[in-house]
Amino acid sequence: MKEKEGKKIVAQNRKARHDYFIEESYEAGMVLKGTEVKALREGKVNLKDGYARIKNGELFLMDVHISPYAFGNRLNHDPLRPRKLLMHGGEIQRLMGKVQQKGLSLIPLSIYFSHGRAKVSLALAKGKKLYDKREVLKRKVMEKEVERSQRIH
Repeated sequence: MKEKEGKKIVAQNRKARHDYFIEESYEAGMVLKGTEVKALREGKVNLKDGYARIKNGELFLMDVHISPYAFGNRLNHDPLRPRKLLMHGGEIQRLMGKVQQKGLSLIPLSIYFSHGRAKVSLALAKGKKLYDKREVLKRKVMEKEVERSQRIH
């Protein structure tokens, strides 16, 4: 949980950068219930299987698991409920066009609090094939070896 410039990062989707090529990223506000906000502040969220979908000109965050708040009693929320995201209409239309034409996906990269408001960082991403993942891994290994050899000499 890093805090810089009024941002407190709650959760990050580290697997997203491994599984996808990130083309663009966007910031969106989240519509949450009270117990969801309290659970987020405790860091009880899982972004691993999450994605965003556009329905009827509105943006929704799907399959993001926010655990029930421990002291929420009967007022607790459904952990996997779709959550509405807040963006300008023009941005949503532009995203809809890119997702439909290019076969891209909208995936959450991180959830954070910015000046007390819950935000999600969305990425317009294209899925990697297995050989792409292997290429990236080979490149990282080569870079580490070069760096190690430069330190020795």
